[in-house]
Amino acid sequence: MADILTPALGESVTEATIAKWTKKVGEAVKKDEILVELETDKVSLEVVAPADGVLAAINAGEGDTVVPGTVLGQVSEGGAAAASAPVAEAPAAAAAPAAAAGGASVDVAVPTMGESVAEGSVGNWLKKSGDTVAKDELLVEIETDKVAVEVSAPEAGVLTINVEAGAAVTPGQVIATISASGAAAPAAPKAAAPAPAAAPAAAGAHLSPSVQRVVSENNLNPASIAASGPKGNITKADAIAAIGAAAVAPAAAAAPSAPRELAPREERVKMTRLRQTIARRLKESQNTAAQLTTFNEVDMTNVMALRAQYKEQFEKAHGVKLGFMSFFTKAVVAALKEIPAINAEIDGTDIIYKNHYDIGIAVGTDKGLVVPVLRNAEDLSLAGIEKGIANLGKAARDGTLKMEDMQGGTFTITNGGTYGSLMSTPILNAPQSGILGMHNIVQRPMAVNGEVKIRPMMYLALSYDHRIVDGKEAVTFLVRIKQLLEDPQRALLDL
Repeated sequence: MADILTPALGESVTEATIAKWTKKVGEAVKKDEILVELETDKVSLEVVAPADGVLAAINAGEGDTVVPGTVLGQVSEGGAAAASAPVAEAPAAAAAPAAAAGGASVDVAVPTMGESVAEGSVGNWLKKSGDTVAKDELLVEIETDKVAVEVSAPEAGVLTINVEAGAAVTPGQVIATISASGAAAPAAPKAAAPAPAAAPAAAGAHLSPSVQRVVSENNLNPASIAASGPKGNITKADAIAAIGAAAVAPAAAAAPSAPRELAPREERVKMTRLRQTIARRLKESQNTAAQLTTFNEVDMTNVMALRAQYKEQFEKAHGVKLGFMSFFTKAVVAALKEIPAINAEIDGTDIIYKNHYDIGIAVGTDKGLVVPVLRNAEDLSLAGIEKGIANLGKAARDGTLKMEDMQGGTFTITNGGTYGSLMSTPILNAPQSGILGMHNIVQRPMAVNGEVKIRPMMYLALSYDHRIVDGKEAVTFLVRIKQLLEDPQRALLDL
């Protein structure tokens, strides 16, 4: 029996609505065939069949709201009947042929890791050589400089590991084999899977590296996390949900001091490839450019009022929400046209002035910061900018960005305000000469026409390369952005 799971929905998206089932209970399905269509407030998602077989059960109907990790239904692998009773026995029947296959082995290969990604590193194995594994059980994660790819067991059997943790591997490389002889697929626990409520994970349950990071960083106890994943595994969504539960728990529920003494005082963890790339590029930027930061503040009253007035009409007309990034991008492009040095870069003893405006949009993911590029922003409307940013953000969080998506930017915008930052000094994204830092919007008392009024204020920070950008140009650039945001009609009218 294979569970049909609600996938991760993207950063800040916590639930989805079931739009349509394409199959009925009892109908035959093929692996990777679309079964369910989900809708969120940002994007539509398709959920495919995890295996060949028969759709044995539908646990959530059309119109129901679900969260990541929810079991939507089950597929009985290799089955031909739709009745409930035979469904519970299907996993044992499906596992039998593999065990009786005469000791044949199946390769565990590195999957395709995305276009332009030619190499990855093997993470920590969740099983040891000689261990018995079940079909689709998570074995290891392959880390790349963009994304982590999970590798599961293609069949039930006994695992033999060929490549140790930390080794560099390429797509298609065989990293382990599974021998069918002596394999035992645990059918009994599977019969209990359709229970609607998630149960706490077993104390010895294996955690995927991405789940382990959430657990470690937030001091969670895996045994207390309700697991909704296949075979009782804790999903990343389960771990994130447990963070909120721990935050509202009474102070008395805190772990006593004795167990804390058992934890190591230090832990050495190898940086992921993405983190190594981020660290190297940031240090190169500091070592190369003469970086300086100047600050200003902007009254967001008029932008917020304009957005509130038209956001519903905007979304209906364009199919995307109206955010602040489109206003900032418009203002940045207008200011760059006036101060071309900030849209330039140094090449040896030459300055290359760019007559196009490809704006990098910094996106935080669970793996680290990436900066995909919004091309030709000067030609885009507010709706075009919002759609472009939404698509880039989704690709960044899904790990599907291509190398060319992150190259060739002329200027970068980073929004620390989404995390509550009041003020910061962003680091240049080399070889660019400028980066704008947005921050949290805070209600503050301000002097307006001789009166004290409460206004929504945001600090702006421009870091720039002082080798080609003078202080006067940097200050003028920020003042121009301030003017365009405090009177947003100016940007829309190109004034």
